[in-house]
Amino acid sequence: MKRKLKVAVFNTQPPHLYFGGVERRIVEIAKRLVNEVDTTVYSGTKKGFNKSTVISGTAIVPCFSTDVLYPLDNWVFNRSLSAMSVDIGADIYEAHTVSGYGFLKVLKKQKNSKPFIQTIHGVLADEYAQSVKSRSPSLRMKLSNVFMWHLARIEKEATKEATLIVTVSRYSAKNLVQLYDVDETKIRIVPNGVDHQRFKPAEYCEKVKDRIGENNKHVILFVGSLIPRKGLHFLIEAAKHIIKENKDTKFVVVGDGPLKNHLISYSKEQGVSDKFAFLGNVPEAMLHRLYNCADVFASPSIQEGQGITLLEAQATAKPVVAFNVSAINEVVKNNETGLLVKPDSYELANAISRLLSDTSLREKMGRSGRDFVSKHFSWDICAQNMFQVYSEAAEWI
Repeated sequence: MKRKLKVAVFNTQPPHLYFGGVERRIVEIAKRLVNEVDTTVYSGTKKGFNKSTVISGTAIVPCFSTDVLYPLDNWVFNRSLSAMSVDIGADIYEAHTVSGYGFLKVLKKQKNSKPFIQTIHGVLADEYAQSVKSRSPSLRMKLSNVFMWHLARIEKEATKEATLIVTVSRYSAKNLVQLYDVDETKIRIVPNGVDHQRFKPAEYCEKVKDRIGENNKHVILFVGSLIPRKGLHFLIEAAKHIIKENKDTKFVVVGDGPLKNHLISYSKEQGVSDKFAFLGNVPEAMLHRLYNCADVFASPSIQEGQGITLLEAQATAKPVVAFNVSAINEVVKNNETGLLVKPDSYELANAISRLLSDTSLREKMGRSGRDFVSKHFSWDICAQNMFQVYSEAAEWI
């Protein structure tokens, strides 16, 4: 019987307690490769995670970190991970974003030649460039940008030392070459996926309408972190124009982040606060139901390495309105599965209003979106492509 590969995965945030794109990818790949790969995930002690656990056959081990601000959490996690290096035995090491740069330095210092895979979702140098252009109303956000600039430098150094680099889109691969001067022969593109059995068309609205208001003809849904690059202020501005023709429209915001209070205040300034429902983070069991309650999924992000929420919305047969930037046009087919417009609140409003006024167009784009992601983006495809990367890396052992 062939021995399973042992892979150690590093991520600052515990993947079973966070539900961002990085964490979903870790859990879904490990679950699907359980018969071929023995995966152990090492993550920070955030959200009270302090005891090892096993989820779907994957061991998740805590490494001390803070739970204050991601850059600080990440720095402490890397120190803890480095101190544990002698106890972490694996055939292959994989770090997401900059969650393993300290461990990589230890490997090089010890002249340990075991392969190290750097998985990059969105290139931090690109995210930094977009973030400093956007609205950062608080000292905390300005401080976060300083940390991001520093982490981008670290990420660049890690790409130089890694055996292979995995990223999620052609856009991110291009940025790695242009911004970090990475040898493109080291890059492997493995897009994220979506669970088509979980995110699918269904009738769930009646059970969740009390969370978003019952007397609304239309629902516009946003899902994502409340950070500058997600561009939610564009949607708030667009709402002023949308409700002129569609007064019974509700804008549902799922997600949390440092801009939440500012965005709530901004919706009041724009006179549309009664049209917005800020739900914060919702239970995973409720997320697919919220997608099903939406008429249109809006993603006003100004930078995306790929965008898992775009896949989830289309898998649920919902038309997407988004900005035609970064990797978004790799996962949304303009005029087929959604509408892509330039980053502007008026353009966003016009596209959403167009869909709200045309039920048949919404349904047609929804069906096309479901077909599109079903063929090209699944966690099964993602997992098998990652197994090929692991197998390739194993040749360095």
